[in-house]
Amino acid sequence: MRILVACDKFKGSLTAAEVGAALERGLTAARPDVVVERLPVADGGDGTLLAALEAGFTRVPVTVTGPTGEPVDTAYARRGDLAVVEMADASGLARLPDGPEPLNASCTGTGELMAAAVDAGCTSVVLGVGGSSSTDGGVGLAIGLGARVLDAGGRPIPLGGIGLELAVELDLAPLRERLEGVTVRVASDVDNPLCGPRGAAAVYGPQKGATPGDVVRLDAALSRWADLVADAVGRDLRDAPGAGAAGGTGFAAMALLDADLRPGIETMLELADFETRVAGADLVVTGEGSLDAQSLHGKAPVGVASAAARHAVPVVAVCGVSSLSEQELALAGISGVWALFDLEPDPARSMAEAARLLEIVGAELARSL
Repeated sequence: MRILVACDKFKGSLTAAEVGAALERGLTAARPDVVVERLPVADGGDGTLLAALEAGFTRVPVTVTGPTGEPVDTAYARRGDLAVVEMADASGLARLPDGPEPLNASCTGTGELMAAAVDAGCTSVVLGVGGSSSTDGGVGLAIGLGARVLDAGGRPIPLGGIGLELAVELDLAPLRERLEGVTVRVASDVDNPLCGPRGAAAVYGPQKGATPGDVVRLDAALSRWADLVADAVGRDLRDAPGAGAAGGTGFAAMALLDADLRPGIETMLELADFETRVAGADLVVTGEGSLDAQSLHGKAPVGVASAAARHAVPVVAVCGVSSLSEQELALAGISGVWALFDLEPDPARSMAEAARLLEIVGAELARSL
């Protein structure tokens, strides 16, 4: 029997690769005759870089500007002329040295990382935008790629969403010159617009530490930025689905980089050649830390199950905890779930001992085949 283990990370506990390794140990201990192939996956958020490296890409290290100005050592993944850039690794919440900075955090480092890939000869870039720390409308992305955004005195605006309050001039010439002949795909599952009650500030700002007052200021600043961009490019994309992704980075990517937005897990499975890997498998094991309502909207396990269904390969899932009903799981194409909660109901202990528990789950799964 051939089993393909295609799991996402267990956030705060194990990487996708560590989840797969633990399951393989359990599966093969209980059934030495089983052949296990591991394929770590991601949906565009944190873990995207590691998933690309596991899929055969090469790591290219780069030092960029962190969300609040400090240097950050990060990398992009490269295969041929294709680069994979993970926003979370360059400009994510984990890169904030002193906690949330809802007004001042910037995604400039992500733009610098893309610039490094393009300057090194990459002509196609996949940008995973989950896990961002900023609500700056993607102005940092544009600045990192060479754009100049100036205030009324001709000075560069301060970085972060609050700097947009001062923006009056946008010079895209250096950015356009750098990106000539380059295609950009954004891996994102968000369909929010840039502004308004469903916009980047209102919906995601509080998750990044924004107070109600901060949300009002950021939303107004994003609207000002959208006006400036519309004047520069001749089209207004603030209401486009996905414009609100990653604090408005989706808006900047579409409006300034002519980027296409695609579901994150579909993009990453394509890069990992999942269709070839799943062909001939007898079972796919997928999973993530929590299987819940969000999982049904483009997260990795459901994306994996959908892709496996095209090859008529059954899918089971492992997770820390599941709140989905049997009907919801069945509709998603998942025929069974093994949750660590059933072995260790204490969340702290379950996260601390996730590798050991996953080995047990792998063994139980193997014996059930």
